[in-house]
Amino acid sequence: MDHPTSPSVLESLRDELRNFAKDRDWGQFHSPKNLAIAMSVEAAEVLEHFQWLTNEQSAHLTAETHEKVRLELADVLLYLIRLADCLNVDLAAAARDKLSINAQKYPLDRARGTARKYTDL
Repeated sequence: MDHPTSPSVLESLRDELRNFAKDRDWGQFHSPKNLAIAMSVEAAEVLEHFQWLTNEQSAHLTAETHEKVRLELADVLLYLIRLADCLNVDLAAAARDKLSINAQKYPLDRARGTARKYTDL
């Protein structure tokens, strides 16, 4: 766990991304719309590696495919962090809030062991 006065991993990555974009004068291209599109494109690139695999195959990727997926996941994360920064969203707080909301929508006594949507529990 992070020390209360030290920056979180997300904050550190956010700051590195700010500097990375600033050094390259990319702020002009990093509108929320463009970042959301870029994040979606990268998520699709993650999917591409799983497109024709069985469930079993997807759980046991080759080392080469695993590395490709790892780097695509990093792209998704980096765009997500950059988008959140541009929109002034605290991702960690938003994630905690969403977990709390989901706990209400999916109570253990009704949601355990089922993939049904909360409206169908």
